[in-house]
Amino acid sequence: MKRSIGLAVALLVAAVVFSGLASAADKPLVGLITKTNTNPYFVTMKKGAQKEAKKLGINLRTYAGRYDGDNQSQVRAIENLISAGADGILITPNDPEAIVPTIRKARDAGIFVIALDTRLNPADAADATFATNNFKAGVKIGKWARAMLGDKAKDAHIAMLDLHKNQPTVGVQRDQGFLKGFGIEINDPNFIGDENDDRIVGHDVTAGNPQGGRRAAENLLQRNHNTNVMYSINEPAAAGAYQALKSFGLTDQVLLVAIDGSCAGVRNVKAGRLDATSMQFPLRMAKKGMKAMAEYIKTGEKPVSGFVNTGTKLVTKTPVETVDSISPEKGLKLCWGQ
Repeated sequence: MKRSIGLAVALLVAAVVFSGLASAADKPLVGLITKTNTNPYFVTMKKGAQKEAKKLGINLRTYAGRYDGDNQSQVRAIENLISAGADGILITPNDPEAIVPTIRKARDAGIFVIALDTRLNPADAADATFATNNFKAGVKIGKWARAMLGDKAKDAHIAMLDLHKNQPTVGVQRDQGFLKGFGIEINDPNFIGDENDDRIVGHDVTAGNPQGGRRAAENLLQRNHNTNVMYSINEPAAAGAYQALKSFGLTDQVLLVAIDGSCAGVRNVKAGRLDATSMQFPLRMAKKGMKAMAEYIKTGEKPVSGFVNTGTKLVTKTPVETVDSISPEKGLKLCWGQ
């Protein structure tokens, strides 16, 4: 009797498992490949995509680089999705140029590819891109910082905290946008560091995390103690930079600006640990990307192509006439993450 009951339970469990596998196999397969699983920005994007996939009846497999800049893990993820017969891939590329040959293999296999957050290089290597206009996001914080300094802007000392030495497109666009907004002549807008303006203290890289932000800020502050403007590629790096400013006793001297718009970042603006941030909308990117995938799977037609701007808003406690902005209180109603 006990053996019969045990056998029945085993068969029931097997049936449930098989039913779940069959159900997943019946759904169209889409892959989401983010830069990391640690940055709150990409964690938010992943959660948004998973929620939308469930609503749309899509089997979503998620992958991520081990660290920001890890191209090889993303290559393997794409190869796995090609082998699995995926219908589509959404990717935030760690290396927008190095990943292109593998992206082309996916598209040659009939997979619809959408870049999120970061454009590929060249941009048309993806079928479409849903992202912030990172250059314009940089321009906003650059204009704001210039307006805050007023006449003193002509004698500014600017520290630039960038992303990686390989200069991914998102990092280049934000950096160059900031400098353009501040009124500094940029030479090649696709390259960081070729400017000829003495106001730039220097560029250093952060890997987009607090530890890298603190290290880069310390390096540049040691180079020039008169630094009064500090640009950061994102809010995690800016959080590290703030700790460096605090240790140097320069929090009141330096305007610290960034791009992200996380709830943690907006709280830092409210608390005075960050002076302004350009808010992005990763949930909007994920939702639009998944809906485009669903439409493609349903019709066989690609519903979108080229670049789709998902918008930005400047968040600061100190508005200026030349740049539209919102308060931290309003920003907390629009922000993402914890």
